[in-house]
Amino acid sequence: MSEVELRHLAAMAAVAEEGTFGRAATRLGYTQSTVSQQIAALEKAVGGLVFDRPGGPKPVRLTPLGSVVLDHGRALLARARALTEAVERFQAGDGRIDIGTFQSVSSVILPSVVRRLRAEHPGCDIRLSEAEPDQPRIGDLDLLFYDGRIDGDLEHLKLLDDPYLLVAAAGTFPDGPVPLERLDGAPMVAWPLTCDQPSMEQALARSGARPQVVFRTAVNDTLLSMVRADLGSAVLPWLAVHGAGVQSDERLRVHELLPSPPPREIYLHWRAGRSHSPLALRAIEIAAEVAAGLAPAPA
Repeated sequence: MSEVELRHLAAMAAVAEEGTFGRAATRLGYTQSTVSQQIAALEKAVGGLVFDRPGGPKPVRLTPLGSVVLDHGRALLARARALTEAVERFQAGDGRIDIGTFQSVSSVILPSVVRRLRAEHPGCDIRLSEAEPDQPRIGDLDLLFYDGRIDGDLEHLKLLDDPYLLVAAAGTFPDGPVPLERLDGAPMVAWPLTCDQPSMEQALARSGARPQVVFRTAVNDTLLSMVRADLGSAVLPWLAVHGAGVQSDERLRVHELLPSPPPREIYLHWRAGRSHSPLALRAIEIAAEVAAGLAPAPA
């Protein structure tokens, strides 16, 4: 049975449906002798005749063995067609992609990536997960956005530098840049000490600014609500400020910091030495294009 080939089964199905070897050959684009050879090879492989051949103009008829072979053969042909179609869709960019992300990227970069992927490949399956752990792991993800380099057997692409800005309630500081020294002892609401937050606060301290952190939360909307309530100011990266639409909020003001703390760096990671689907490769290209189109403007 290992000698049965799909082309043999396709020839058998054509003969059964057309009734003659000649019409089956025309349908398949073969010569009649080629179809006869394929049926002969199939009969040899299954150990018996699959057609009774009455001769003359009379149509051929399936033998009992032929009925069994054709029934299973059609199922195999259907699975082969499904496999071919699935591979073609995969090569065209359909399929599934799993992407890890975090708040700022989810708000500003990822929507454009998802929209363009779905426009180009309507059948694709995009799965997103959002987390901001201290020690991120790519796990089963195809791609992982993170604000910093991740150690391990990974490749990466730096998407952009994300400068820090001061967000304060209107009237807290004069318009324009704010010297870092003005933040020393000032109340501040802030992210938890994960990801790049410790580095940013250490950079403030090295410049002589040690704000009094009165509240921490990982939720940007909550932080900004506390700033509006005048609980304290916040030092946030441009992506977070831009994604929340702070510039259009009359209750808030955005200021540059002088000197400016080092920006956080946004990276896209994927596992090294792994073959990627066309969908994942296209997602990397789109993410790079979207990030290149972002221009953090001075406050």
